[in-house]
Amino acid sequence: MSKRYFELTDDLHVPERWDLDAPLDARGQRLGESLFTAGEPVTCEGPLRLPLRAYDGVALDFTEAGAGIPVVSARLAAVFAERASLDTQLLPVQVEAHAEPFFLLVCTRRVEQEQTHHRAGPPRLDVTRVGDAQVFRARGWQTLLVTEELKQALEAVGGTGLRFWELPSGSGAGVSAAAEARSQARERRERAETARLAFWRTLGEVDERARVPLVNHGAWPGRRQAWRVLRRAGGNTLLVTDGLSDPFPEREAPSVGFGLELLLETDSEMKEVYRNWPMQLLQRVGDELARSEPVREAVRAGPFCLDVSGKRMPTLLVTQEGRVGVLLGVESGTLPGHFALPEGEVKLVTVKALLPAEFAYGMEHGAEGWAQLARYFAHSGEEHLSRARRKSVLPMLR
Repeated sequence: MSKRYFELTDDLHVPERWDLDAPLDARGQRLGESLFTAGEPVTCEGPLRLPLRAYDGVALDFTEAGAGIPVVSARLAAVFAERASLDTQLLPVQVEAHAEPFFLLVCTRRVEQEQTHHRAGPPRLDVTRVGDAQVFRARGWQTLLVTEELKQALEAVGGTGLRFWELPSGSGAGVSAAAEARSQARERRERAETARLAFWRTLGEVDERARVPLVNHGAWPGRRQAWRVLRRAGGNTLLVTDGLSDPFPEREAPSVGFGLELLLETDSEMKEVYRNWPMQLLQRVGDELARSEPVREAVRAGPFCLDVSGKRMPTLLVTQEGRVGVLLGVESGTLPGHFALPEGEVKLVTVKALLPAEFAYGMEHGAEGWAQLARYFAHSGEEHLSRARRKSVLPMLR
């Protein structure tokens, strides 16, 4: 029986999970992700630190920090040290606000794959080149690849945050069919990306310099999370999700994913977009929407309130419970409510940050309160704009 291999990825379905940024060295300098994901041993000046990125939350045994740097707890580090010591390097790292020990997991084994010259398609693992590696990196994958034996050992200790995807390998009609299906799924996603980008450009100038790290895999339809930054005439910034309408790769029928994309407009000045509260708020709302079908159904029906973690949010927006409320679906006089992709129509949902008293009013009065808030935001000229310092619309409701 041929050996089985798996991608090891970060399980972004875990509720209320933490979100870690790229590591810092002893001088506080940010270390590039490629240093830890090249499949080679690493030399860097310690002690290393891992700051929180968007918010704190449930600590996991396996996490991908920044843009794909594996971080493991002590119990998973012990498994890698025992079963894959020749393939890994474990670097102690201090995670912000967490005293327990964690390690950056550096895979030092890279398996060279034969370069094919066929038309673009998904990669296929050549198992004859793997040898005795238990964990390795290979051309065509951004993630760690592990053997079935190592997978079972990690699962046996009850590791959290682990998600595995079996790789097609070998040859034959079954593998060819799977490869073709993955190639078609990739082409569908690329068509959706192209059409979405064309639409975003009708709303503002796409700022390619504004770095927002892409997160691979997770609860979003295309197993990746992405965002874009648009600069509007007049100085405002639009922050948008860019993947909630990706086609589901495992479905052959036409698909626009969840059929939604989120948009948050702000007049805040932001030097590093992804470190500022508007982007962090959008990311948290996107996570809630991706994980909950009831939330998606409510958003499709009309204005809807929900709350997310208030960690690192402006004090004026944070409730006594440490949360920030938002109103989804406030109509805009300057933005369309829908746009078209090759496989269907997508609803564009605005995200507006609420003051604590406004959020309390909305939750007390339910759907009627949400609709009232949306109407009065429109009347006040605020519409969907999110900012921390503004007057409440509650006096207009009383």
